[in-house]
Amino acid sequence: MNMKRFTHKGLAATALIALPSLATAQDAAAPGFDEIGPYIMTTLLFCMAGFLVFFMACGFAMLEGGLVRSKNVTMQMTKNIGLYSIAAIMYWFMGFNLMYPGDFNGYVGSFFVPTTLDPVGVAAADAALDYASVGSDFFFQLVFVAATASIVSGALAERIKLWPFLAFVVVLTGVFYPISGSWQWGGGWLSEAGFSDFAGSTIVHSVGGWAALAGAIVLGPRIGKYGKDGKVIPIPGSNLALATLGTFILWLGWFGFNGGSQLAMGTVGDVSDVSRIFANTNMAAAAGAVTALILTQVMYKKPDLTMVLNGALAGLVSITAEPLAPTLFGALWIGAVGGVIVVFAVPMLDKLRIDDVVGAIPVHLCAGIWGTIAVVFYNGDASLGTQLLGIAAYGVFTFVASLILWFILKAVIGIRVGEEEEINGLDMAELGMEAYPEFSKG
Repeated sequence: MNMKRFTHKGLAATALIALPSLATAQDAAAPGFDEIGPYIMTTLLFCMAGFLVFFMACGFAMLEGGLVRSKNVTMQMTKNIGLYSIAAIMYWFMGFNLMYPGDFNGYVGSFFVPTTLDPVGVAAADAALDYASVGSDFFFQLVFVAATASIVSGALAERIKLWPFLAFVVVLTGVFYPISGSWQWGGGWLSEAGFSDFAGSTIVHSVGGWAALAGAIVLGPRIGKYGKDGKVIPIPGSNLALATLGTFILWLGWFGFNGGSQLAMGTVGDVSDVSRIFANTNMAAAAGAVTALILTQVMYKKPDLTMVLNGALAGLVSITAEPLAPTLFGALWIGAVGGVIVVFAVPMLDKLRIDDVVGAIPVHLCAGIWGTIAVVFYNGDASLGTQLLGIAAYGVFTFVASLILWFILKAVIGIRVGEEEEINGLDMAELGMEAYPEFSKG
């Protein structure tokens, strides 16, 4: 035993003797933190922001599960985990390189180019030290496209079949979203024109809203939602506590959504800007919630929790196009306008007999348009004409393409469940299981 200890110490001593010369050689060859620090910190930002935005998938599921009736909750949970998983596969298979193609004609890149990660243990000399790792960038962009698909899920709840919906998600996440996203974030024609959308009020949220609007029109309203005299019949959700928790989770995830879109964390200025984005994002959400709270009290004599929840989300969507430049007061009034928009847009959709179960279209489409316009108040490089051009381009492309796809799915396989299935609930009709089986038997 003593001999083994002695030998071990002797080897250690020998290693210590050789260590200084070895360290000197490595120090001479390895780049310093000034060179690799920005790469490391930005990669870390993407990873942290990415898992915050991923957590928004939980928020969407909880919000939707709380705002649909109990007989449709399992269906919403299935749709949400299905759409995220499909988005992950499609974005790897073609979406990421279609959205960020490098040199291309400015309108559409190459299809069917799967994502390739950095090699295992990549050396600093072979890494993109001016940006971040491919894996972190891919993951961060992926969770955005999944959020877009979640917007569609909530709006079309309680009457759409599972598989046609998931088929739509395949095309939305693999083709529609990456093509339109490349126009701005991929260096395409809208980027060249000067369009500005920092974190995606239009590129993510309005795109989801336009796709949802097209689907709601083709699908039609739920049975019993509108009376023959035009009266709107409220259909309460099953669990407002769950919906509220989902909203808080979405609020939390938005810090990653907007903060990560700084796309850099390698300097004092970058880190400070990320914190500024956090503060503005939070202020806009709070202002949207308070505005909706006050407005519903004034208009309906009682506050409406669902409106308050959507008011917070509308504030978040509104600040997403420019969360960096405004002051805290600027974020407050931009978010407050988003809260106003939701309170008036929800009944407007009902007058048009467009049934949006969770209020996704007012929140993501209407507030997304407003947020994209609001950029001009604080970003001196943005012009109103260019912002409107971007809004119109994304609206026309996404709405028309989605409308065509919805009509094709309707003609080929059908997209709506039968009347009896809808009345009994999609959980049993589509899945054969219930979220709350003990309640249905009580």
